[in-house]
Amino acid sequence: MKINITATTDIGNNRENNEDAFAFCPDLSDSDWHMTRTGGYLPLGPLGALIIVADGMGGTNAGEVASAVAIESISKTITSESAKEAIDDDGKTRQLLTTAVQNADKAINQHMVDHPDTAGMGTTIVICWIMQQKAYTAWCGDSRCYLYNDKGLQPLSKDHSYVQELVDRGELTEEETFTHPDNNVITRGLGDFDTMVTPDITTTPVKAGDMFLLCSDGLCGYCTNDMIAKVMADSEADVDQCAEQLLQTALEVPGDDNICITVVSLLDDDDERATPPSRFRAFLKKVFGKQ
Repeated sequence: MKINITATTDIGNNRENNEDAFAFCPDLSDSDWHMTRTGGYLPLGPLGALIIVADGMGGTNAGEVASAVAIESISKTITSESAKEAIDDDGKTRQLLTTAVQNADKAINQHMVDHPDTAGMGTTIVICWIMQQKAYTAWCGDSRCYLYNDKGLQPLSKDHSYVQELVDRGELTEEETFTHPDNNVITRGLGDFDTMVTPDITTTPVKAGDMFLLCSDGLCGYCTNDMIAKVMADSEADVDQCAEQLLQTALEVPGDDNICITVVSLLDDDDERATPPSRFRAFLKKVFGKQ
């Protein structure tokens, strides 16, 4: 299969700074994290691709620092070497994802010790590790991962939040969560000295034609799943168009929070849709030594 990834983030309509952050590595064999989009479809390597979205918390207490520290820590834990040791073993893969999240939690806590002015910061995290046959989703908090394909939009994560607990108990409907006064209260996140955070992890089969969406609650906290599904249905595997339209939809709701969106598309190797243009191939060859 081949993979195409794009990501975007926006401060939103009513914030003074952006505490959301993202990072992705389209090929863990290379451990290259310095992209905002692949610019077209690239081969899905033997170690797969890793995508991360973090929604920092703390406002003036450096939520944007927490999200950045978390992503940097995770990218240092899940490397080509560690991925190679875990890729063919479900237990090792889950342990590596857990270790990555816990290392990020420790890094945030240590940063607060070293920089007391950032005390109180924290972040949500959602990670999707896409392999040839399946994808692992690991998360803490209410940033989400979705799968979209011919079966429609399927949430792969379940919010760690107060309103989700109310929904689970039958005390609140999904629609009512959008207007509940405590819909920003999460029950699990990185940056809590009192708890060793443990992510929830799910697996899902992967096939050509699948699209994945990772987002902060700046999107899913304002746009319903039906709204998100409609945009993804209209994108026809065009990740750039999909990400831009999702962003505009969130802004027009209007969304007052920071917004972070990463869209992934998978196609068969012989599918010619949106093949990278020759100039992008030349760029890859020049910078990364790839054809």
